[in-house]
Amino acid sequence: MNLIIDVGNSYVKLAVFKDSELLEKRVVLLKAVEDEIDVLAKHYLDLDNVIISSVGNLDKLTIKSISKRFNVLFLDSNTKLPFKNLYSTPKTLGVDRIALVSGSIKQFSEKNVLIIDAGTCVTYDFINSNNEYLGGAISPGINMRYKALNNFTAKLPLLDKEMPKNIIGNSTEASIHSGVVFGFLKEIEGVIKCYKMKYSDLTVILTGGDAKFLSKQLKSSIFANPNFLLEGLDYILQFNSNE
Repeated sequence: MNLIIDVGNSYVKLAVFKDSELLEKRVVLLKAVEDEIDVLAKHYLDLDNVIISSVGNLDKLTIKSISKRFNVLFLDSNTKLPFKNLYSTPKTLGVDRIALVSGSIKQFSEKNVLIIDAGTCVTYDFINSNNEYLGGAISPGINMRYKALNNFTAKLPLLDKEMPKNIIGNSTEASIHSGVVFGFLKEIEGVIKCYKMKYSDLTVILTGGDAKFLSKQLKSSIFANPNFLLEGLDYILQFNSNE
């Protein structure tokens, strides 16, 4: 069994996989990660291999404790990957993007794939049918756009995201929702269109925290998978365990 540890600034995602199947997923506070790992280890006795993503946010004692108990792979730019990385600055490529591209190899090997991760930022990552990663784009996410309107103006309020009922906003709040959400959707649709002009057989995957919010508004040909990053991390762990 594999344990995935995806470390954020304040929270950690823990996921247990067996033979590529996600058995359990938890989101915990950074300070509680060791206690939660203890709980999972007692429940899943065959838990032995671990991958840690974004290791920089874990303290040294926690890392040492985990390393004593499990076979640990620390994901970084030197990790062996199941694809050819043609990014011109590979050491600056985020581990989250590495995981997403690896997930696409697992499910859509030898296909042209665009992965859209709609989280704090929205990232676009493209891998071609030769399993070559070419790069992509980074843009502000939905919540970041709402916050920017509030932070960089004197009077615009900070709103929670909401699907607009009409393209024409008949109030300040409705106008903000229309501008942010429809603007975001049109950006995604426009990026997909540009890629499809060059790669007609394109497979598109939508993931990230806002995937569910957006998926109903986008075309059904897009594969929505909120756990795609975790699945990619599991595949990287499998790939290195089989070396």
